[in-house]
Parts: sequence; structure tokens; C-alpha cells
Amino acid sequence: MKKIGLLVIVGIGVWLTACQDMLEEVPMDFVSRNNYYRNEADAQGALNGAYSTVGKEFYGIDNFILSELHSDLLLGRGSQAPISNMDQLLDQQNIGRTANHWFRLYQSINRANAVLANVPSITDISESARARILAEAHFLRALAYFELVRGWGAVPIKTSESTDLSDLESPRRPENEVYDLIIADAEVAELDLLPTVGQETGQASQSAAKMLLAHVYLTIGDWEAAAAKAEEVITTGQYTLVSVQEPDDFYDIFASNTSSEDIMSVHHSDISQSEITNFLHMGNNLPYNYSSTGYFAWLPNTNSMIGEEWDDNDLRKPFNLYTEIQNAAGEWVSLPATTPVLFKKFVTDNSGLRTYSVPIYRYAEALLFYAEATCRAESGPSTLALERLNMIKRRAYGYNPSVASSVDYPAGMGEEAFIDAVMRERAYEFLIERRRWWDLKRTAKAKEAFAAIGKTLIDERLLYPIPENEINNNPAIGQENQNPGY
Repeated sequence: MKKIGLLVIVGIGVWLTACQDMLEEVPMDFVSRNNYYRNEADAQGALNGAYSTVGKEFYGIDNFILSELHSDLLLGRGSQAPISNMDQLLDQQNIGRTANHWFRLYQSINRANAVLANVPSITDISESARARILAEAHFLRALAYFELVRGWGAVPIKTSESTDLSDLESPRRPENEVYDLIIADAEVAELDLLPTVGQETGQASQSAAKMLLAHVYLTIGDWEAAAAKAEEVITTGQYTLVSVQEPDDFYDIFASNTSSEDIMSVHHSDISQSEITNFLHMGNNLPYNYSSTGYFAWLPNTNSMIGEEWDDNDLRKPFNLYTEIQNAAGEWVSLPATTPVLFKKFVTDNSGLRTYSVPIYRYAEALLFYAEATCRAESGPSTLALERLNMIKRRAYGYNPSVASSVDYPAGMGEEAFIDAVMRERAYEFLIERRRWWDLKRTAKAKEAFAAIGKTLIDERLLYPIPENEINNNPAIGQENQNPGY
């Protein structure tokens, strides 16, 4: 009889179900870690299970919802509207979203820990494959902890695989200890990750590890280290900025598997489609998936810098936003007064662009990482830092990034003016790419940014609440360890 097997890797265990002839008894066997981790294929399968926690929307759509709607550039609607009320605590539904994000991140960490615990003892595996798989597991653990520490501050550190309930006890550890682990993991990963992964940028590479390190160093204020890591990525020669002459050319960054600036991204396909467009639009009318009966959960906050302040000549503006649609007669008409401006990014037609790549890191950010870090390290922008900032702005206006242009930022800018310029370019460049809120937090500019749009940001919103289930089930964390306000 032909036997059909289904391998399922979940949480803290691995199970195998075997289905034989319908008249035969169907066995249900538990496969121990020792029996499962036998060869290179098993090791790769376990690693794939760790990677699966990252997609489809970079640790799930809840992460995108929380990251984007905490910023000053977006407004939430419906159940997501309370997230945008930064003078109030999160309501129960959105507290639930933070809990979902927490548990997904720790699931990713546990799966990475399982790889790190079991792959070293496999004998039927090449040393190069072992080193790469372990490096990728270290990278994935670092990536998850970076999300955790930025979102919750002090968090439990788990570096061993959890296999039963006795492993749940783990106290919150200080942020500096979490960052130490992230850096150590990313440095280990950097040594043995592949130098290049070609078009398979859903897989971590050495450049992805360097970008993560640069991002971490920027966040903790180690400017020289951040600049050095960004420079290492830039000087690999593997990446270039995508050429842009008109707004829709920016789609070549996201809607292509061969983007020259894709360092790492979550890839979608016809059978694994993005959910993000569900929150930008829902309808069936051309050209931008608009329908008056649809829902628009994420609206541009036009009181912010992406409103009238944004130069119409910046090609990123018409790429990201639109104000007109075509009616049945093919005439261009304004959007209704209730939603006069909507997001166009990631949407190209009436079905939405659901198979695009969600960036984790791209080359444009390496240039801006370098510009910011060097300016801070040297208490003012160097000539090279200014040039790399201007490369991003030139491309945005359709110019050759490597040739001086009329839109260049001028020489002679002071440190703070230059940093403000970098933050402005980051806001425009990475709109709806999970960057703005974290940029405001790490630069201590969050309250200032919200005040500029007439809003108040309370301190309690700077951290997510620890999930109640974690408090109830983790003996080392009590209500007294909860983040302020919750």
C-alpha cells in the first residue's frame, strides 16, 4: 500500500501522521527530536519552520497594523482607530493585537532555538550546510528579539528550546541584555551566512545581517559601528538604486523578484498573497482598487509631512498617494470628501498588487543608515554622508542618483538640521514599510512629531502591554512587572 505522510512542525514539537489503506489502523506516532534531526534535509526543514513565522507580512498583519498606525503619518479606522489615539491607552481589541504579535515572535524564537539545539549533533550533514543553517537560525532569533525589545522594552530572554510547561518561567531582562544577545546572534550569523542569495532574498544573507546590525547600532546610539556596517553593505557592490523617471517606476522595487536594491524581503505569490492591500483598499474599480463600498482602514494623515508639505514634484508622492479615480465614463474625478486622499503604494489595479515583496531591508536604507550614523559620530555631516542622503532625494525626483542636481540638500548643514533631513527622507522613502514609528522612538522625536500635527502622545504608548496570558502563565512575571498604564 502507498503511504502518505504529512510532517507538521508546530510550537515545541514535531508530529508525524501516517495514513495508509482505509481498512488498516492509522497509527499516530510521536517523533522525538533525536529521531527527527537525522540529516541535512531534517535540519533544513526545521529551519524552514522558523522562517515560516516571519511571513506573510513580517510576523503577521498585526505587526504591520501596530507599526504603521502608531506613526504620525497614518490614521486608523474602524477597530484600528483607537491605535491612532495616542493620548489614550490601547483598547482591548488592539491589546489583543499586541499579544498576537508577542506570541508569534516567541514562536519564531523557539523554532530558532530548536534548530540551534539540535542541528549541531546531526552527523549526516555537510559542515558548510550546518554552519549556514545555524547562522540563519541565529539571524532569525536576533530579528525576533529586535522586534520584541523595541515594542516591549525589557523582555524574557529564551536561548533554549521550550519543550514543556516547565520551561515557561523566565523573568523580563533589561533592554541592554536583550541588545547584547541580538548583537551576538547577528555577529555569529554574519560569519556563516551566504554572501549572496541571488533572487532568493527571502533567505538571510551576510548583507541582511549587516543591515540588522547597523539598525541595532543606530537604535542604541553606537554611531561608528552603525556607519561601519552600513558601509560594508554599500561597498559589496551587489546593490544599486532602482532607476526612476516616473512614479510607477517605484513598483520595480516591490513588484519584481529581481530588484537591484532588495537585500531581504518577504516574498508573495499567487498562492501566498499579501493582506496589506486589504487595509488600504477594498473594491473592484480601476485604477486603484477603489470602491465607495470598500473599507479604508489606513488613511494618510494629511496634517503631517505627507500632506501639503510634501513637494508634488517628488515622484514618491504620486506613487504613494492618489486623489482621483476614473468613473464609468473613463473620466478622472476627485475622491469623495470623506476620503479625499488614499494610499496607492502596493496597489496597481482592481485586484491589488498582492504578490509583491514586503521589504525587510533594502539598499536605499543602507545609504540613509550611513548618512545618519556618520553625522552623529562626527557631530555633523561629512561630504560622503551628504552625498548619500542626496542620492536618495535625487532618485525621488527622477534624477541620476550619482549626479548633483537642483534638489540637493546644501552643504554646510548643522548636525540637527541634517538629521531632520534624513528623517524626512526616511518618512517619504519608507512609507508603509514599518519604519516611521520606530524612527521617532529611537530618535526621541515622537512627542515632537505628534505635537506638530496637533496630537498628544502619552508616555504609556511608548511600549506595548505585556500579554495577560504571559503574566498568568509565566511564574517569573507578575502584574507588578507590567508596562506602565496596563
